[in-house]
Amino acid sequence: MISKPSPRAIVLRAPGTNCDRETAHAFTLAGAHADLVHVNRLLENSRLLADYQILCLPGGFSFGDDIAAGRILASRIRHHLQEAVVAFRDAGKLVLGICNGFQTLIKSGVLLRDDPHHGPWATLTWNDSGRFEDRWVRLSVDGDKSVFLNGIRSIVLPIAHAEGKFVTRDADALGSLDQNGQLVLRYTERPGQWQQPVRFPFNPNGSQANVAAMCDETGRILGMMPHPERYIDPTQHPCWTREDVAEEDNGMRLFQNAVRYFE
Repeated sequence: MISKPSPRAIVLRAPGTNCDRETAHAFTLAGAHADLVHVNRLLENSRLLADYQILCLPGGFSFGDDIAAGRILASRIRHHLQEAVVAFRDAGKLVLGICNGFQTLIKSGVLLRDDPHHGPWATLTWNDSGRFEDRWVRLSVDGDKSVFLNGIRSIVLPIAHAEGKFVTRDADALGSLDQNGQLVLRYTERPGQWQQPVRFPFNPNGSQANVAAMCDETGRILGMMPHPERYIDPTQHPCWTREDVAEEDNGMRLFQNAVRYFE
């Protein structure tokens, strides 16, 4: 019996990216073949993207977060790589953006296609606290639309960002995304209680509707502020010696779901 080759994941680096190696390691542990590729290589030859099944934009501070978090990398994708990334998306492949990667995906128009009449649906802006927040948060999965979150109901992950507040252009946009099941991960104080306002620090940035992640209409593109690559083993949990966390879902489940999608 001939075994099916492992899916190939491209982890896109840029100046200031600092979570690329951890993310590639997580994909490798999940069973993928992961390559670290600098964005300049794609700018030179965007056809490289066709050799992969998973595209990941990891966390960090791409281009120093000049102008705004993820803005410069998003502009390069929008103006120079849009055709290649859209072809990748339309071929039924997976895209994951983590923290700075989420900021890049949403500002490039890859995650949410801009409305020709009203502009962007949503963005990520400064935390309500006005400072960088670095803490662990509890999250609840809303619905089953996202490929990456398949089978997960609640999870605890770390966050580390200054511009993670999810806001939509208006109430109608928020309602439409919610009704379409695209607001797939919410900050919560207790499992399943994201429907009500969640106070700081449980909602660490003041996101509308407690949104921590959202997907596109297909469920194959996911942008998330929490860092799954920083919790892929029980010993990375801050309470692993005091609480029974070994049986809980951790970030590894997201990477495994991505690999299993191609089995």
